[in-house]
Amino acid sequence: MPKKDDAEFIACMEDVLDVYELPYNPERPVVCMDEKPYQLLGDARKPLPMRPGDNQKTDSEYVRNGTCSIFAFVEPLGGTHHVSVREQRTAFDWAEEIKYLVDVMYPDAEKVILVMDNLNTHKTASLYKRYPADEARRIIKRLEIHYTPKHGSWLDIAEIELNVMTRQCLSRRIENIAKLRGELAAWEVERNTVAAKVNWQFRTADARVKLSSLYPRFTTASE
Repeated sequence: MPKKDDAEFIACMEDVLDVYELPYNPERPVVCMDEKPYQLLGDARKPLPMRPGDNQKTDSEYVRNGTCSIFAFVEPLGGTHHVSVREQRTAFDWAEEIKYLVDVMYPDAEKVILVMDNLNTHKTASLYKRYPADEARRIIKRLEIHYTPKHGSWLDIAEIELNVMTRQCLSRRIENIAKLRGELAAWEVERNTVAAKVNWQFRTADARVKLSSLYPRFTTASE
């Protein structure tokens, strides 16, 4: 959490919370995105298979096979989910994911309301680095971007999505990107089949009580 009396944090937080209170509108879907690094790990020794009454035996020693980045998108009220795996997390990678968001996930939406954190690549400038100016501008005009405050990534619902994904799909060693992509693709299909939604409960009224120390003390001109 930030220091006390942080007006910048409060302004960004209340902006995001207002977005989360919007009613469901398929023409203007609210979508949250986040990404996380992932360590690819292989087994140093072949695990011993399961037997009746006995679990699989896995050696504690493992082999590091490099890292990659997992991008996650979730529409909390619509139940639409998308995850992808990339070898890096560059400005180009983010730009290509955003193009997929507007052109493939929501091609008919009037505008996509996008909530994300302030990671250095999560900027509209990244679209200009990856695409010609007219294409970058076309994509940007399809977006309405809202950033979570610094030290406030917990306000991004996509963090919840990543936590669920980690518990359900990544609680074991995965040795290469191809296998990781296959596992996450199957998980994405399951999440979209059940249209898993997120019931966000933390509202601006709650924040003004529970996080009151973060709000600057209001004074009048005469004080």
